Parts: sequence; structure tokens; C-alpha cells
Amino acid sequence: MDYFAYKNNKLYCEDVDLQDIAMQCGTPCYVYSKKTLERHVDVYKKAFKSKDNLICFSVKSLSNISILEFINKKGCGFDVVSGGELKRVLHVGADPKKIIFSGVGKSYDEILLGMQNNILSFNIESEAEVYRIEEIASSKNKVVDIAIRFNPEVDSGGHEYIKTGRKGDKFGISSDDSVLKIANHIHQSKNLNLVGLACHIGSQILDLESYRLTAQNIKKLSINIKKIGHDLDFLDLGGGLGIPYENDKTPSPEELISIIEQELEDIDERIVLEPGRSISGNAGILLTKVEYIKENFLIVDAAMNDLLRPALYKAKHDVWNLKEIESIDQVWTIVGPVCESSDVIAREHCINANEGDVLAIKTAGAYGFVMSSNYNSRVRPAEVMVDGKTFNVIRSRESFNDLIKNEINLND
Repeated sequence: MDYFAYKNNKLYCEDVDLQDIAMQCGTPCYVYSKKTLERHVDVYKKAFKSKDNLICFSVKSLSNISILEFINKKGCGFDVVSGGELKRVLHVGADPKKIIFSGVGKSYDEILLGMQNNILSFNIESEAEVYRIEEIASSKNKVVDIAIRFNPEVDSGGHEYIKTGRKGDKFGISSDDSVLKIANHIHQSKNLNLVGLACHIGSQILDLESYRLTAQNIKKLSINIKKIGHDLDFLDLGGGLGIPYENDKTPSPEELISIIEQELEDIDERIVLEPGRSISGNAGILLTKVEYIKENFLIVDAAMNDLLRPALYKAKHDVWNLKEIESIDQVWTIVGPVCESSDVIAREHCINANEGDVLAIKTAGAYGFVMSSNYNSRVRPAEVMVDGKTFNVIRSRESFNDLIKNEINLND
């Protein structure tokens, strides 16, 4: 569910005519619905019936500080994967004890930053990382809370690039024996405290049985870890719940959490989830203008540098004209101006449009702006937040000066 809908043949975000945003802010332009974000956060928070829990929003999906501040005020924690993301959530006032630091390549400086801020946990993803964190903690005379991220060997389906929980994936620790070896080492350490067990099986997951198997695996492994002598605080089942990009049927957070609570009914640890896409995905759209019509192509002013997902994952996004048209009898391939044949937003898409029309690329809130670039020396788009009848720019469109401000001309 989202708050983008036609009213009087015009597409609105909440109570704002999107044509007004296009005229005042230009295109391409990302537009987010505050009401949709709030609705999705509330669904997760209300879905738990029996388990103590922590919802950690996945910052990598959408990282604008206005949105992070709003999600923080809703009482969520955060899952971060870089020092930059950690600094973002601290900047908006996040409680460090609601921050989990994931990722396979944490640098010395990133570990030190998390340590200095006493975050909830580092989700460690290799034996080498354990030793690095232990060495830094020892040098600072600190005890650091960590969780072990393991691979439950569950195939989540979907694109190969977004599967993360199998043996051979770069993420996590692949065998139970390796996890138990690390847990034994932590038990003997003076500077490490094992507070959790974590996993993350992928993204855009549509099969809830994948989560059921994951919950069963994490429960079994947690029992063996506790036999070593560890007192765990949480079990982190990651995120990855899929959302509808076209008309596909997708599971709800309520269905997901019901399965988790069933499978983990008799465990005492609190449950951590790391939703990103299922909160931010259909809370955002990308506005783009039709520049030219050529044969069967609609050439628009948004490109793969603005929305990479279709080129990278062959992802499909629904595209609507801001003007509602009753009968649609045209089929177009919608492309951008970047000099790559892969710069295709939608193939053989049914939509009526003319030059100058503004289109809305739906479900672009997650992994949209955060994956944008300046390829072809294109400036990145503005970001706008809608709240009821009002809207505000929450990131200005870049300028040419933004493109070159960090470059040094050796001939000057």
C-alpha cells in the first residue's frame, strides 16, 4: 500500500499534485511520501504479538537525513554498513544502542568509530574480523559487543546479485563448525562479548518458507552457542522482505513476523529485523519528463545514473503518466539519455505518452537515489518529501560546480 493515487485524472502523492512538484523542482526528481513511510514502519512495529523486538531500518536502502530523522523519531534502530552511514544516523540523534554495524569489510577507522560510540553490536562476518576488533578493543582497554553473522544455507530466490545467505556468498560465516570455533574464541576473550547471532539471506524475498528455514537454523545454532556459556541478547534475522514492483503478489510483514514468532516461540532472546526495501521502496517515485519519441522508444530525462536497478538487476518498475488516461493502447520501451545500451528503464511497457509529459517511475524509494552516480557528468536529481498538503526539498539538485568541486586542475 502507498499514498500515490489518481484524483480528478491527475496523479497525487498524498494531497499534492505531482505536476506541481515537477514544475517547481524540475525533473528528474525523487518524491517520497511521509505517510507511506510512517504506515510501513507502524506495520512492522504492530505486527509483533509476543516477542521483544527491535526494528533496525536498513540505511543502505534510503539514507537521506530527513528520512532517517523521521524513522528515528518513530523509535526504530538502524542497520549500517559503513562509517558514513553510521555518522548519518548519529547525526540525526539515533540511540547507539539501537545501531547494528554489518558488512564484510569494516576498516580500522570504522570499527573505532562504532566502538567509541558504544553501538549495540558489530555483526562480524569473518574470523579475521574477530581478531581485528579484538586487537582494537584491547588497545583501547574496552569490551566490545559483537554478533556472529552466519550463512543458514537458504536460497532466497531472486536475482543472483541479491542472494546473501549461501555458502560461497561473500557475506557471513559459512559453516556451523566455524561459527562455534569463533564463539569459543570469544568466550575466552577479555575484550569481546558475544551478544547475538545474525543472518541475512537476501533481498526482494517472496517465499516466506525461506524465513521459516532461517528461523529454524538460527534457533538450532543459538542453542549450541549458549552451551559454550554465552548469554545472547538477540537473534537477528536480517531483512529482505520483497515488495510489489508490478502486480506481483508479495507477503506482508505481518505474515513474516507470524512465522518468526511461531518458530522462535520458546526462545528468550529478543528478535531483531533489518527491513529496508519493505519500508522505503514504494514510499518513493522518480519523476521524469519525456524528451523525445523515436520509433518505439520514449526517451526520458532520467537515466541509469539516476535509477540503476533496471540496468543492474534487470529490475522492473511500473511507470505511470501523471495524467490519467482511461484506455492505454501504446507499447513503448522507455530509455534514458546515458550512452549505454543498458540504459533502459522499462521494456515493452503499456503507457500512453507524448513529448513533454511527466511520468512517475513507481517503487523507486529503495536503492534509487542511494545508487545514483554522476556518470556522463550528469548531476544527481533533487529529493522531495511530501507531508499531507505540503512538500519540501530535502536534497537540492546538484549543479555543475558540485560535479567539479573536488577536482584539481594541475594547469591552473
